[in-house]
Amino acid sequence: MSKHTKVYVLDTSVLLHDHQSLLTFKKNNVAIPITVLEELDKFKIGNDTKNFSAREVIRFIDKLVGNEDLNEWKKLGPDLGKFKVILDHSPVELNAEYIFSVGKNDHKIINAGLALKENDPKVEVILVTKDINLRIKAKALGLKSEDYETGKVETDHIEDTSYFNIEGVESDVIRDIFTKESIEENGLLGNKKFANAYYILKNGKASTLAFYNHDKNTIDRVDKTFVYGIKAKNAEQAFATHALLNPNIKLVALQGVAGTGKTLLALASALEQHNQYQQIILARPIVPLSNKEIGFLPGDANDKIGPYMEPLWDNLKFIKSQFGENEKKRKALDEMEQNGKLIITPLAFIRGRSLSNILFIIDEAQNLTPHEVKTIITRAGENTKIIFTGDVRQIDTPYLDEHSCGLAYLIDRLKNQPLFAQVKLEKGERSELANLANELL
Repeated sequence: MSKHTKVYVLDTSVLLHDHQSLLTFKKNNVAIPITVLEELDKFKIGNDTKNFSAREVIRFIDKLVGNEDLNEWKKLGPDLGKFKVILDHSPVELNAEYIFSVGKNDHKIINAGLALKENDPKVEVILVTKDINLRIKAKALGLKSEDYETGKVETDHIEDTSYFNIEGVESDVIRDIFTKESIEENGLLGNKKFANAYYILKNGKASTLAFYNHDKNTIDRVDKTFVYGIKAKNAEQAFATHALLNPNIKLVALQGVAGTGKTLLALASALEQHNQYQQIILARPIVPLSNKEIGFLPGDANDKIGPYMEPLWDNLKFIKSQFGENEKKRKALDEMEQNGKLIITPLAFIRGRSLSNILFIIDEAQNLTPHEVKTIITRAGENTKIIFTGDVRQIDTPYLDEHSCGLAYLIDRLKNQPLFAQVKLEKGERSELANLANELL
């Protein structure tokens, strides 16, 4: 092994985050402690997101090595390094189990890295893990450790194509957009011209909300419209509603703090378009609370998922409350629930389904990995629209952050694409108390 070669030791969290992570370290070698294989084996059973990820990783490794032994270095591919499984032998000088505690898998993984480093001091050994505490423990024992960086994005970059304030627009232009509803772009947007971007065009007190239609190269007026009894209360909500109702935009990302109306607008807009789709699905990933798995909760399957789905039902109840019991839209809404045209469900329950002729809303999308987001989108069939909502700064899973979550990855990779639009909602509309909490707490 070359003295310049690095060996990256991968933790279970990395493999569950990206099942192809073995191939992302260029010409450097990659090792997996045998304890990681044991953890993957425990995770492989079940219907949670991590269970599907574990099975994918196991299949990927099996296909990669074929019939060859895993305890010998194997070439990963052209222009890539080598791979093998390493044992968690306790190193002579330092022993994580002796220093911290015996029997914990994290300490066995650290020992595997330390033993590798001790056996070949010329090689730079780096533990890669999404677990912050594991990184700290490894560094405390002199083992280099870092986060898995592949797919990370700068959050500043995911917000610069949502919408723009453009000052000094001629009054005649603002009037033309307002009265004619659409005008030629003619260089008005300058370097702020992005596909499906939104604008507040101003001249003193005069202003108008606008949308850049890349298909026609026009600037179109945006109105604050009603959608199933819900009206946009500010410019951001007007932009979001426009994107949600636009048939040419097949993929929408709405991000913003609690109370900005992301989920409510998505659901109301979906109901407004219910005749255009065979089914409306509103789903969210289940993130166990206080590290307690869903199986430990009392009751049957519906009882277990109830607490996780309640926020979605609350939005539906609020929309219902806009209508009297005998009003046409209220009856239509009840009928959609009864005949299965409107479904509220955990995301795992619809995994593997064909997504054709469906309007699909994924709430709390910040808790998805980039791979999970890609998997959902690549299943889209004809006449399907997908909406992701969430807040990249309110992540509930321990191994994701605002730079590595699926929602941030989606916005970063697809901004300025003709089928995609994203809007960041910042102004809270839930209540003055909620706004106060968002601002000061």
